[in-house]
Parts: sequence; structure tokens; C-alpha cells
Amino acid sequence: MAQTDAANVADLQFELEAQDLKTRGFWSDAFKRMVRNRLSMIGLGIFALLAITAAFGPFLAPYPYMLQNLDRVAEGPSIDYLLGTDDLGRDMLSRIMWGARTAGIVAIVSTMFSVTLGILLGGVAAYLGSWADWLISRAIDVTMSIPQLLFASLIAATFRKPVADWVDMMYARTGLGFFATPTYVDLVVVFGALALIQWPGYARLIRGQILSLREKEFVEAARAVGVSQLKILLRHLIPNALGPLIVAVTFGFGGAIVAESGLSFLGVGVQPPQASWGAMINDNQLSWRYRPWLVAVPGLTIAIVALGINFLGDGLIDALNPRQAES
Repeated sequence: MAQTDAANVADLQFELEAQDLKTRGFWSDAFKRMVRNRLSMIGLGIFALLAITAAFGPFLAPYPYMLQNLDRVAEGPSIDYLLGTDDLGRDMLSRIMWGARTAGIVAIVSTMFSVTLGILLGGVAAYLGSWADWLISRAIDVTMSIPQLLFASLIAATFRKPVADWVDMMYARTGLGFFATPTYVDLVVVFGALALIQWPGYARLIRGQILSLREKEFVEAARAVGVSQLKILLRHLIPNALGPLIVAVTFGFGGAIVAESGLSFLGVGVQPPQASWGAMINDNQLSWRYRPWLVAVPGLTIAIVALGINFLGDGLIDALNPRQAES
């Protein structure tokens, strides 16, 4: 009887240990470490606030972002206008909330494009090697040697008119209202410009990760059983490089928001009257000495969002670091 009870206890203990192993894992442990990091949670809160504002801000804004009140021009913060009004009598809070949508859309779409391009080119370069690696590596070096904002400005200024002409032609042929909105032209140009300056960083990261993974035992085993090179790349190598890529993408969101603001500030990004934080700074920079809040509010918004995303990225680095898991 005692031996039977001991065996039952041993079986129960084994089942509990197996259940614990199932519930614990790399991602769950990483999430717990991230929750314990206060700065990363602050960054996550700022990122969540940006996402909520981008999704619902236009519906929650107290006024339409283009509405002008010429009787309340360039006013300071008040009960009616919590962040004041600009030189055209438009509510700054409403424009900040609408600008969050512009920043969020640009950050998500341009980062998705650049990550996809970086994964494909970096993966091909690392796994195929030879001339493909040399060619893609040189393209990475050349692209990264050019100042990013300057390169993005050149791309945006070069392709804006051809894209606008094509949109006008499509509107004349189809009569669809979609092609009558110039905002889409601005966004498409900005998407393309930012994607073309950001992909080399992701490609270099994926290339380095795959170079360190392609000689691992599980890759050799896949080769031995006849798995094709494309399937090995897509099913084994790229998924195992996702940890560092997630961190890079997080920082990429912040970089895309700052870059979009820079392009709009220079006048080659999102064009007025569409709300953009960078364009708001450009529109009001001459009023800095007399009405500093017109520049300070969008500037501080960009700084807080970028800082919060950096906090989130630092937290992800600590959470996804295997050495951190062992300590």
C-alpha cells in the first residue's frame, strides 16, 4: 500500500512538473521580466495611448482639425481650447489628436514595408551567400552611407509629382472619389520614402542572425531529410531570428514617427491642411518668440512619444535577452 501511495505521489508530481513546463516558456518568462521593468511599462503605456489616440482621437477631438475660429486666433490655453489655438484659429488639441493618426499610420505601414523588404533581402543574402550576399551587402552599405533624412527628402520630392500625376489620371479615367483625395498621395510618398531608408537596418540584422543560425544542428537535420532551401529559410531560420527583430521593429516605430515629422517640417512630407506634428512646428516656427506653445506642444508630443517607444524597446531588449533569463 505504501509503495502504491508513493507511486501515485510520484506520478502526480511528474504531472505537475509537466504542466509547469507547458505553462512556462520563453515568451511567458519574457513577459514577466518586462512587467517588472517600470520604464518599459511607462513606454508601453505611452505606446498604447498613441495607438488609442490614432484610432479614436479624431472622434474624440473637441473640434474638427480644420475648423477655424477667426475670433480666437493664436490664443493661449483656455477652457474652450485646452492647448490654445494656432495663427488660423484652429484648436491645437484637435490637431495634435489628428496628427497622432498620421504618425501612427505612417509608422505602421512604412515599418511593415521596410521590415518585409529587409527580411527578404537579408535572408537571401545570408542563406545563399556568394554573389547574392555581395550584391545585397553593397546595397546596404550604399544606402546606409547616405544621411537618412536627406535621402528620404530626395525620394519624396522626386516621386511626389509622378505619383500625383498618376492619381489625377486614374481619377479622370475612373471618376472614383478615392483618387480625388490628395492626402493619399502624401501618405504613399512618405511610406515609400521611409521604407527605402529603413530596410537596410532590418536586412543587416536578419543577415547576421541567419549567418549564426544556418550551421545549427536543426538546420543540418532539415537539409539531411531533403527540405528545400526556401522552406528552411522561411520555416526555421527567419522564425528563430524574430526576437531581435521585434526589438528593432519597436525602435523602428519611433524612428518612423520622427522621420515623418522631419519630412513634414521640411515641406516634403504630409502637406497642409492635413494634420502632422512636423508640419505644425513648421507652420508656427515664426511665432516661437511670441507664442511658444504653438511650437512647444507638437515638439513635446514628438519627444514624449519617441522617448516612450525607446523605453519600450529597452524593456524588450532586457526581456528577450536569454542571459537575463538565466540571471
